[in-house]
Amino acid sequence: MPPHPASLTRLFAGPGENGRRLWRAVAEATGGGVLFLLTFWAMTGLRHQLPHRYLIPLTLLALALLVIRRRFPATALLGLAVLLGAIPFHGLVAAVTSYTVTRQLTDPRRRVLLLLGATALTTAVSAAVTPSTLPGGYGTGYGAALGLVLAATTVVVPGLVGISAGQQDRLVTALRERTAAAEEARRLADDAGRSEERTRIAAEMHDLVGHRLSLISLHTGGLELALRDQDPKLQESAAQARRATRDAMYELRQVLGVLGPFSRDTGTEALTDATGTRADITALVAESAGAGLPVALDWDGPDLDTREAQVRRAVHRVVRESLTNVHTYATGAAVTVAVTHTPGEVRVGVRNEAPAPPSAEPSAEPASGTGRGLTGLRERVELLGGRLDAGPRPEGGFRVDAVMPAVPDPAGRRSAPDSGPGGGSTALSGIQHRLGSVITALLGLAGVAVTMMLGVILVEQARPRPEYGEPEAIHLGTPKSRVQELAYDDDVVRAAAADREPARPADATSCLYALADDGDAHAARGRFGIARYCFGPDDTLIGIDTFSVPMVVEPSAPASPTDPTGGTP
Repeated sequence: MPPHPASLTRLFAGPGENGRRLWRAVAEATGGGVLFLLTFWAMTGLRHQLPHRYLIPLTLLALALLVIRRRFPATALLGLAVLLGAIPFHGLVAAVTSYTVTRQLTDPRRRVLLLLGATALTTAVSAAVTPSTLPGGYGTGYGAALGLVLAATTVVVPGLVGISAGQQDRLVTALRERTAAAEEARRLADDAGRSEERTRIAAEMHDLVGHRLSLISLHTGGLELALRDQDPKLQESAAQARRATRDAMYELRQVLGVLGPFSRDTGTEALTDATGTRADITALVAESAGAGLPVALDWDGPDLDTREAQVRRAVHRVVRESLTNVHTYATGAAVTVAVTHTPGEVRVGVRNEAPAPPSAEPSAEPASGTGRGLTGLRERVELLGGRLDAGPRPEGGFRVDAVMPAVPDPAGRRSAPDSGPGGGSTALSGIQHRLGSVITALLGLAGVAVTMMLGVILVEQARPRPEYGEPEAIHLGTPKSRVQELAYDDDVVRAAAADREPARPADATSCLYALADDGDAHAARGRFGIARYCFGPDDTLIGIDTFSVPMVVEPSAPASPTDPTGGTP
């Protein structure tokens, strides 16, 4: 049964990536394949003799480790270290994995242990495998040196760069968080200062203006009682003055509630723990209905009693201000209050129909407001990270729609949906940043590739090479390719040995003919020294024979009849 795509996404996703898409893993595997092909083309001079039936599966395994490096960092890096020791063509893939793994890990001890372990594995595997994959005198020492160079250039150096980049990322993140915290602290300090100033103003107004209004109300009440039997008309005027004073006291307390801090409300209608709950909104609706306003409540979702006080107070303010506006400017219009509570947000909508025209004065103009109440509501909602829209309805009437997060945004006002003129520059900056990152990555890979090639060339040039023709350098069991490097197969020597050479070994499949090292001694005896190297079916040396054949000397030409030294015959 094939794996579910969601499980593959979780396999390829790293910590905190929340569902990395499968196509990105495919793109990384494709890029790793391109890197492998480039390395294979550049390092063909090593002449690895690993069969393709092993090379292809191991390469696919390396690409799989590259893809899961974020999910399983230690497994990916150590596995590629083993493959790198066996096949140097995986150098660039190992470099990418080492960089990503060390950049992701935050534990310094774990990073160091991984780099040391990967270096040791690459060196050990190369020392064990190289003599069999690079025949021709490439011993264990050469394999260990090659593995050490590969580990240093493709594991250690990219790993150190990844450690530096990871520390820089974490430092930048910490600085951003610290800056955001400082900005939030400054904003809270400003809010606290404004709240304290509002509280002070409210207290002063309550002490000064409230006291004066209380005195006026007291005196007008006494005047009303004194005029009750003397002058009924003046008594009615005194009663109106007392009622006006009472209304002024009520409005003053309303203003004091506005001036008070958002965290706590002042005045006669101070908000409680039940403010903004379903029972509170139901009470507001019932109060408006009792005043003769046809209003209906539509509540969708759970109650708001578990939400923060800021959210509940905002809901209460939106409903109360909207109903107050309907009472003032659209008396008698049908109203619908809708509250929708979901796990992520709270929506409040208040809509009223167009009011019926008055029968007594048809030409009377409706009262117009200043709009300050809606402005205050908008600021209150935006402080929570929400938004408020208000305006006339096309079919008549008015609407107020508020949307706020169920959990207030601590950063304050939420950004507008439209980024405005700066959005294009922000997108362009993001594209330039990504392009710069890609160019930097390509340059880094090119640097790793050049360093790796120079290291391999240095190790190859430093390998001890026996001088040409030394007999002790060629021994039984030496591969044919190595013998061809040390002894020159001469067709003239092969022709001279024809029909004069000793019998070949029984299982010999081919032989190589070269000049013997003691050719001068044979020449002194009039002989021609030949060294014959015969190879078995597995192309290894199974016989070394040294013999000589007579030199062919061209005979001297006979003297002519007119030879002055010989005279005439």
